Amino acid sequence: MLGKLKKIFSTENGEVQKDEDESTKDLVFASTALLLEIARSDKEVDDAEMTTICDAVVNATNLKVADVREFIDEVNESVDESISLYDFTSEVNEKFSREKKCELVQLLWKVAYADGRVDKYEEHYIRKISDLLNLTHGDFIKAKIDAR
Repeated sequence: MLGKLKKIFSTENGEVQKDEDESTKDLVFASTALLLEIARSDKEVDDAEMTTICDAVVNATNLKVADVREFIDEVNESVDESISLYDFTSEVNEKFSREKKCELVQLLWKVAYADGRVDKYEEHYIRKISDLLNLTHGDFIKAKIDAR
């Protein structure tokens, strides 16, 4: 997984971009995986959901828009191979503050809302992720309201 990330986050001459350290890459990877889990939870990834995820990755990295799809494809493969959300939430728990976790949950809600409706499975997954991130029910509800 890290080898793929190094390739994605490297410059044309093969050097890793200086403002992206391994910890940040792992965190972006884990966060993107959680966003994809929400988009995939209703068995139908909408273009609007994918656009929301792409925008989030562009904002969190120095990747060019053209490279974001390749990065998301790599993350998608990892999501396919993972056996639980813990693979990704543990990384976020370790490195994000409570405030950043709340921002991530709000972004999860934005992905869920992107197609114009929130499916019961999307809501269930967001609740589960929120719990795994040790956030309160109040944090979960506030993120939902703020995302609308």
